[in-house]
Amino acid sequence: MQLYTQYIYEKIWTKTSEKDALRMITEELGDYDPKGTLKYILEETAKGKTITVGECRFKSDES
Repeated sequence: MQLYTQYIYEKIWTKTSEKDALRMITEELGDYDPKGTLKYILEETAKGKTITVGECRFKSDES
């Protein structure tokens, strides 16, 4: 499963590694459990959902 991200002001989805996703989540939420948030994002995007955290959206290639 490949993770993609898009800021709300962008039109193109970008392939993102889990390391970069953790960095983005930390930027948006501060130190509020970024690993737990990433786990939730991965679980929900696997179901075909798009998740928004702050100004960043996440989806997977299976959605």
